[in-house]
Amino acid sequence: MEATIITIMALLFLSFVALGVYVTVKVAKAAKRGVDRTIDQARRTVEDTTLRAKSFGQAGTASELARLRLSLRTSMRATQEALQDGVGEDASLKESLDLFHRLSAHGLELDADLKRLEREPDRAWVAGQLPELAARTERITGSADALRRAARERALKFAEDDLSSLSAQIDVEAGALRHWTSPDATPGTAAGTGNGAADAAAAGGWGQPARPARETGPTAGGEPSAITAPDPRRTAYPWEKSARPETTT
Repeated sequence: MEATIITIMALLFLSFVALGVYVTVKVAKAAKRGVDRTIDQARRTVEDTTLRAKSFGQAGTASELARLRLSLRTSMRATQEALQDGVGEDASLKESLDLFHRLSAHGLELDADLKRLEREPDRAWVAGQLPELAARTERITGSADALRRAARERALKFAEDDLSSLSAQIDVEAGALRHWTSPDATPGTAAGTGNGAADAAAAGGWGQPARPARETGPTAGGEPSAITAPDPRRTAYPWEKSARPETTT
């Protein structure tokens, strides 16, 4: 019996030790990823600042190379952020993001070429390569800008369609709430059964059930009835948009 208890306690101890090691490893990896992201962000900031200083503070080929690298990096980074932020809401952007990844390979290759030329001692030869490098940069940044602008225009178009649909629904609801101003309405129909407020609440609304009319007289028991409280249930708001459907166009 004692041997069984000792065995169970040993197994529990080993389980706790293994769990502790697993949690420690996971926390260490998460911390390392956070540190790596911070270092990468700081490195990019330093590189961008250095390139900006070179493009304005130097002349000749060094300034042009820095300007091309800065233009390339700025365009590619902005496009990557726009596509990654939008792909979660619009599934159609996944294909655009895949195309951008292929474009990024060409962009990284061009950035590496520009960086190597910054250390090239033969400035005359580098100056002769600048027209071709500028053309490559323009093609890559032009493609990246086209993807980014198309994604933003698509998002704006969906937002405009949602707003137009919402405005139309609100106009219909407003007309339903103002039913007593209809030219066809008569005193009898406007009053109905003496329960106009309940009729208006039942005419579409925001999905709320019709509110019962207030009792003006005593109830069967002789006690006055309480005013019915509004329905506390939350309704869905039109700005809670669902994910956009994936399209092939």
